[in-house]
Amino acid sequence: MPELDEKAWDQLRQAARAARELAYAPYSHHPVGAAALVDDGRIVTGSNVENASIGVTLCAECSLLGDLVRTGAPGHRGRLIAFACVGPNPGALLPCGRCRQLLFEHGGADLLVDRDGGPVPLSFLLPDGFGPDQLP
Repeated sequence: MPELDEKAWDQLRQAARAARELAYAPYSHHPVGAAALVDDGRIVTGSNVENASIGVTLCAECSLLGDLVRTGAPGHRGRLIAFACVGPNPGALLPCGRCRQLLFEHGGADLLVDRDGGPVPLSFLLPDGFGPDQLP
């Protein structure tokens, strides 16, 4: 499992805060920003994009994964190694279950997720998660 120093986490949190400023949240008034470090050194970001139908709202994590795929090299989109998410309140914002599964697809069990009290591997937040390696 990769180790990140506090400076790297601060950089991720700052990128997440910058992404939060670009959120489109006219219904919930709950802007969310996310940032992740990729194994090739990139930092990818995303913000929530709400919709009047609510059910088709895109979470910041979805937007971040779009950035990962869009900016990655063909044949190697990159693997997420550290993830931070922030909302309008102080402190880390943890991804919901759906987004944990989405992150697992592109980061795996060892993806470090920022949370109050210190980062934890995604496997701690999503026990028995599964990805492409578990499919036939």
